[in-house]
Amino acid sequence: MIGLARGVFAPDLPASRPELAALCDALLDALDLSGREFDLQVAGDAAVAALNREFLGLPGPTNILSFPAEDPARPEYLGELALSLDAVGREAFLYGQPPGLHMARLLAHGFLHLAGLEHGPLMESLTEIAAETAAARLGLPS
Repeated sequence: MIGLARGVFAPDLPASRPELAALCDALLDALDLSGREFDLQVAGDAAVAALNREFLGLPGPTNILSFPAEDPARPEYLGELALSLDAVGREAFLYGQPPGLHMARLLAHGFLHLAGLEHGPLMESLTEIAAETAAARLGLPS
């Protein structure tokens, strides 16, 4: 399920439910995770900062949080992601990247964490390949 927080608006991002669903499907395909289920909450910095503090004990917002599933009865369920649209826009500007492509990178990164990967060269490579593949499939600027 994809949830959007009220008052979160980003006209330069693929941030409607249908756009997010298409982006997530393209990323899951590129990561060989097709058919896997997940929950995604899209919110602003304040909501993501609250989750970061509550679950990780860390202050302030972050770009994406990943909460892997722990239910062996549902092997198709990857877990939950929380994405800050504020962070997507801010970081895309700082890094000089198209916002939609940066969003794809963050979501790919989150999906890889849900699938059990940790930070490192493999995650970086898979994230980049999946984001570029999904962006090309959806016609997002790269």
